Amino acid sequence: MLPLFSFVLFSYRRRTMSRPWTYVTQREAQKIDEELFSDYQYSVDQLMELAGLGVASAVLKCYPRDDLPSRNVLVCCGPGNNGGDGLVAARHLKLFGYNSSVYYPKRSEKQLFKNLVVQCENFRIDFVNDLPENPDEINRNFDLVIDSLFGFGFKGDARPPFSAALDTLKRVKIPICSVDVPSGWDIEAGDEEGLKPDSLVSIASPKLCARSFRGRYHYLAARSIPPEIKSKYGLNLPQYPGSEQCVKLE
Repeated sequence: MLPLFSFVLFSYRRRTMSRPWTYVTQREAQKIDEELFSDYQYSVDQLMELAGLGVASAVLKCYPRDDLPSRNVLVCCGPGNNGGDGLVAARHLKLFGYNSSVYYPKRSEKQLFKNLVVQCENFRIDFVNDLPENPDEINRNFDLVIDSLFGFGFKGDARPPFSAALDTLKRVKIPICSVDVPSGWDIEAGDEEGLKPDSLVSIASPKLCARSFRGRYHYLAARSIPPEIKSKYGLNLPQYPGSEQCVKLE
């Protein structure tokens, strides 16, 4: 049996170490990305594949297929890399047995994104041209929304058609899973009046705004951070169990 002092110290350490995760600023997230590309020679499509697979894996844990009446998932994708993560997630969700549909109103002209669209189309994933203004229509036709509109590079106010899309998503009743950052939030301060996702999948490392997240599920995904970067930026991140592509942040 542990002496009383040792037991108290052990209990204190366990409590204080239960949520030691590092939350990075917008600039830190940008610098880490830059180093992954330049110093570690990751390609954009590599990181997107890891992120999208991790998001789909987290969805599988949070919203098992058999718990969803129709298994219909609406993936809302923006024009940047966060939207690319969503396109990859839509493909993996289809492979996992969900019925993915994609809202992608502003398509990138970059070949990488065109390739992701072709891949989705070849998996018979439907593309939705217009997001209904009435949230009840989304509630009737889908069980879950993946919010992949804006990532950590977003600044300022959303413009059409994304401003209208965000207004609609704020009013839906079905769960929303945000990719990396709830769209429309300030990357560091959060947004008490904005989107209120049921789940958040942080990519590579949680951003400062994740401290304001009040949903049910918070996961970390995209196993891509080398030990040297962890040490350089003082990143305290959880270990991924085995070959898992995501890990729950308690």
